[in-house]
Amino acid sequence: MTSSARPLLNRRLAEFGTTIFAEMSALALSTGAINLGQGFPDTDGPEEVREAAVRALRDGLGNQYPPGPGIPELRTAVAAHQQRRYGLSYDPDGEVLVTAGATEAIAASLLALVEPGDEVIAFEPYYDSYAACIAMAGGTRVPVTLRPHEDRFRLDLDELRDAVTDRTRLLLINTPHNPTGTVLTRAELAAIAELAVERDLLVVTDEVYEHLVFDDAEHVPLATFPGMRERTVTISSSGKTFSFTGWKVGWVTGTQELVTAVRTAKQYLTYVSAGPFQYAVAEALRLPDSYFDGFRADLRRKRDLLGDGLRAAGFEVYQPQGTYFITTDITPFGEKDAHRFCRALPERCGVVAIPNSVFYDDPAAGRSQVRFAFCKRDDVLHEAAVRLRRLAS
Repeated sequence: MTSSARPLLNRRLAEFGTTIFAEMSALALSTGAINLGQGFPDTDGPEEVREAAVRALRDGLGNQYPPGPGIPELRTAVAAHQQRRYGLSYDPDGEVLVTAGATEAIAASLLALVEPGDEVIAFEPYYDSYAACIAMAGGTRVPVTLRPHEDRFRLDLDELRDAVTDRTRLLLINTPHNPTGTVLTRAELAAIAELAVERDLLVVTDEVYEHLVFDDAEHVPLATFPGMRERTVTISSSGKTFSFTGWKVGWVTGTQELVTAVRTAKQYLTYVSAGPFQYAVAEALRLPDSYFDGFRADLRRKRDLLGDGLRAAGFEVYQPQGTYFITTDITPFGEKDAHRFCRALPERCGVVAIPNSVFYDDPAAGRSQVRFAFCKRDDVLHEAAVRLRRLAS
């Protein structure tokens, strides 16, 4: 027992407890409910990618420490992907860094680029690690809220401009956006780029859902806009694209100066990780376009399957343009507290979801919003839809 009156937990992390994902997944396990809360698929990705990992293990590739920046094969594959998909040219030897998933990439980027007192603007609702990483870096988070308008959540560019002050260091951008499913348009991205150049801001972009865009939406990396390559750290990962979330293989691309800064912080976090899986992901990134097209079409179908079920149950549904999440509103049920609603949902319907209120600095802004994941098998989504219809009665 310590004799000090000082709290054991670092004050910067005092507001953060167990993540909502751990809390709701434990609730799913204890109740036997269908888990549509945490965003992970319930089937593995391509067999040839899994076999590539097995082959690497058997051949002794990556079983010992891989190079700190990542194996050359993966860094080359990431650079080739950025060039082929977006026309972005990066030197795999100095402008690509492999990380333990996008979560570490975000943490390392913020720890490297933000100092105490710096302001970091992020779009809320935001993935919960953003707030924690900004806090660990000593920065001050400044939320700009995406608000529902008609069928989707939208960015108010005037609100973004007004949020920038002389203390603003960095914009933390997430598109396609988790949890709302919004995909920023070319016009919105062009305005963000113009603002970043005008105010000399750094930008970190989380693009892990880059291949999961639907209908008429398109993913355009912010680094492709004039003046942005030299000030943008672009982050992505293999987990969402190839359905191997447990492998935790992510990457950073940017100028050598930016990547060197991020690597300086990253080397004192995990240093290296996922050795054999890096070889497999290098092969995955070279899959033909037919894989990415088919994967996207399958997720769009799943989105529509669950979305129809949620509407039939009585939810107000905001149609996502990307990611594998659907945000809903529970006010049609005469309810306003999403957290209480989600705690009760496993007993009422045998389904687990996530209250969006935890993704806001002001929980009242998302008090009635609930997020469901649709990256599950068809039979699971069908059964969840059947169970949720109990709410309609």
